[in-house]
Amino acid sequence: MSIADNINNLKSQIAGQNVALVAVSKTKTTAEVMEAYQAGQRVFGENMVQELVEKQEQLPNDIEWHLIGHLQSNKVKYIAPFISMIQSVDSLKLLQEINKQALKSNRVIDCLLQVYIADEETKFGLGFDEAIELLRADEFAELKNIRIRGVMGIATNTDKEKQLKDEFYELKTFFEGLKQSFFRKDNSFSIISMGMSSDYEIAIEQGSNMIRVGSTIFGGRVIKHWKNN
Repeated sequence: MSIADNINNLKSQIAGQNVALVAVSKTKTTAEVMEAYQAGQRVFGENMVQELVEKQEQLPNDIEWHLIGHLQSNKVKYIAPFISMIQSVDSLKLLQEINKQALKSNRVIDCLLQVYIADEETKFGLGFDEAIELLRADEFAELKNIRIRGVMGIATNTDKEKQLKDEFYELKTFFEGLKQSFFRKDNSFSIISMGMSSDYEIAIEQGSNMIRVGSTIFGGRVIKHWKNN
């Protein structure tokens, strides 16, 4: 099936569930992204800063770009002028740099706190206690050019459905706790980004309202020789 068919099938599957779709276009060509764009998709997720910048320059300017991979502080300046959302905030230091670069671009950048929920040491993210400590920090209260919209998590790469359900449930529960404690009057704190091609159905069942889907849309992973970020 074509990329357009895959997108239409996916959107019909999640229709009525109040779930936003981020098409993960990392390693995909601009032609493939354009095929998804022409099928109506406008939100795309990238992992690598250099690949993201190159695509943003070549593709329509009404695309909303999300950075979903680990972000180094020294790379923030390259995406600050245009990025719609940074989903992978995993430290106060990074958040401070995003705020600094957003101020230079005279804009407010939407961010998600990436929370570590997987049973894998290779994943990035804040621990539950670390996320709370970040939000309580005096330095955080000074940041006026970022807006925390919610949380993001990556579950363990496993086919064990109960483990996936438990991890997603933990993140949903944590989101609700943060909402009550820190964002009770902030309607924009509303996003739970969890679920990818292999587990988005379980994630939605457990409360996700934003999924990040790549191979289900574009087919199997194709390694392109992008320069390291």
